[in-house]
Amino acid sequence: MARIRRAALGAALSVAVAALSTTVALSAPAAAALPTAAVALGDSFVSGEGAGAYTPVTDATGTVQGFPGWTAPNSNAYFCHRSANASLHRAALPGIQDRFNLACSGGQPHDIANASSTRAKGRQVAAQLDQLRAVGRTHDIDLVLIGLGSNNSSFTFGNVAEKCANRFIADAWTGWWEFWAYLGGPVEQKPCGDADLATAAQVGAATAETTAAVRQILATLAEIDADGQHRVVLQDYTNPLPFDLEPGYHSEDSRDDTRDKFRALGAERYAAGCPIHRASLLPGHRFSQGLGTLVGSVRSTLAAEFPGTDLVYLNVQRAFDGARLCESAGSPTGALATPIRLQDSPNGTVVTSLAGKDKIAIQRIANTCVTYFQTCQESWHPNAAGHQVLGQCLGGAAATTARTVACVRATNGTVTVG
Repeated sequence: MARIRRAALGAALSVAVAALSTTVALSAPAAAALPTAAVALGDSFVSGEGAGAYTPVTDATGTVQGFPGWTAPNSNAYFCHRSANASLHRAALPGIQDRFNLACSGGQPHDIANASSTRAKGRQVAAQLDQLRAVGRTHDIDLVLIGLGSNNSSFTFGNVAEKCANRFIADAWTGWWEFWAYLGGPVEQKPCGDADLATAAQVGAATAETTAAVRQILATLAEIDADGQHRVVLQDYTNPLPFDLEPGYHSEDSRDDTRDKFRALGAERYAAGCPIHRASLLPGHRFSQGLGTLVGSVRSTLAAEFPGTDLVYLNVQRAFDGARLCESAGSPTGALATPIRLQDSPNGTVVTSLAGKDKIAIQRIANTCVTYFQTCQESWHPNAAGHQVLGQCLGGAAATTARTVACVRATNGTVTVG
């Protein structure tokens, strides 16, 4: 009888515990869904360089860096130039609640998994993957914009631009017999050719570096994105200069840029934002197209390695058609890219005209950029209007079912992605 009573009591307790467990399970609140996020990683073309409205940046020590002044070290995190006008913030992205710009002007593949400051000329920011993991702890990452390839251990966009612009300025202001007077030493004055921008071997090395960095991003996303649902957009680059200059910029004072010394023409093109030899333009476009091939190759390689990843290649090489610097009269007005602009000292006042300046003044102005690169680093980047267009490109890439798309601007300003 006692055994029966104990069995009956045990059964009753089991029913009670089961009922209590059910009640607790039914009354427990469901876990709140994380807010959705879009993230930008990479270099200046996605950080928003040239678009102004730069926001404070948290450096590697956790200190928030606002504008530190023009004479601060160029390594300061603020000079990542993360803009509130960057394409990430201008794109229409339905369903995205928060946006995080983790890109840094001058960023290289090295900076994805390593602190940028651990390489030459790097900035004082944490590895971009560490910054991405921090976002993943508080948000459901649904979209990632990546801009990588134009800066690497073989070449950088800034060095390429500086080389070709310097050659033009040296050619315009100094005779072949006095080129030693420019920047305190010999500076080439001939137009840039293909090999001056990037050799095939350098592009191959850059492709391998960029592929490895994006592979690290995809692997990290697989670890930190709880629902595993995210689209990754690999964006390439658009050239700020046209295939040829508007005819009004071909010559001045009866001299073109094939003559020795053409100061009036040099001043005219600088004022318009395009201090460049006409003969350098096509090599420059082949360089841009090579960067597109690089990014497309990265996408193809990693799509095969990560077959379940939603990976899109966004080609923006024609996004500025009809609105490049010196493509129309009145440049830089109406252009979608920033002109080259220097300062005569690190004081924030840009030099908009070189008319009437001699080669000694030119040397002084150019040296400001060399010593304080932040005074000229906005040059030849998408401006705020350009990032508005790139935002349309990103919005289209976020919505498409295709995996390779091109963003094209028509002559009437209409932008299509397809």
